[in-house]
Amino acid sequence: MGTLQGTEYFISKSMGKAIMDYQMIAPGDKILVAVSGGKDSLTLLRVLNDRRAFVPVKYDLLAVHVDMGYPCQHPKILAEYFKKMGIDYHIEKIDILKGKTRKDISCFWCSWNRRKALFETAVRLGCTKVALGHHMDDIVETILMNLFFQGEFSAMCPKQELFKGQITIIRPLAYVEEDLIRKFAKDLDFPHHKCACPNSITSKRTKVEAIIKELEKITPDIKKNIFRSVKRVKKDYLL
Repeated sequence: MGTLQGTEYFISKSMGKAIMDYQMIAPGDKILVAVSGGKDSLTLLRVLNDRRAFVPVKYDLLAVHVDMGYPCQHPKILAEYFKKMGIDYHIEKIDILKGKTRKDISCFWCSWNRRKALFETAVRLGCTKVALGHHMDDIVETILMNLFFQGEFSAMCPKQELFKGQITIIRPLAYVEEDLIRKFAKDLDFPHHKCACPNSITSKRTKVEAIIKELEKITPDIKKNIFRSVKRVKKDYLL
C-alpha cells in the first residue's frame, strides 16, 4: 500500500478497509484528530497523515490535544512532535480539577469533559469530522462493559453522526488490534510521557481487559468473535 512498510502497512490496510466500509472520509473533509498523547492516538495521527500521500480522497488534518490541567508535560511534548511532523495543531486547555481532587475525578467525568472540549473545538475551528483513536480492543471491551455493567447490548460505532450531522465521530482504527498498535508505537518510539490516569488500575475497563486476556488462552480469536457478534445478531433468539 503506497510506500508504507512493516507494521504501518498492515495498520493502514485495516484502516483503509474501515474507512471504506463505513464511508468515514469524504473529499475536502477537515478532520480533527484527538491526540491524548498515548500510543493509540499518535498511531491514528501518523497513519492518517501518511495515507494522504497516496489515497485518492484528499482531506486536511488538525491535531488537537486537550490539556486537562493535570501536572504533566503532554502539551509541550506534543506541540514539538506536531511541529516536527509538519501537522497543523491546536492545544485546548481546560481545568477539570478546579475545585476537585484527583480522587473526585471518575472515568466518566474525565471522558465527558474531554469529549465536550473536542466537540466545541471542532465547531469553532471548522472541522466536521472528529477522529478518535479507539481500536478493536476498545470496542470489544465496551461491548462487554455495556453487557456486564449496564445490562444492554451495544458498542462504539466506527462512524456516528452527532448534533443532527453537525459533527461526525470516526474511528479509523476500528479493525486494528491493540497488539499491532503497541508494536508500531515501539518501532517509532513515540514521545514518552509520565502522566497517568489516577483510575487506570481500578477501572472497569481494566477488569474487562483482564477477563478477555484470560479467555484468549482458550479461544485465540475471542476479540474478533465478540467484535463480529454485533453484526450477526439473531433477532429470532432475542427476548
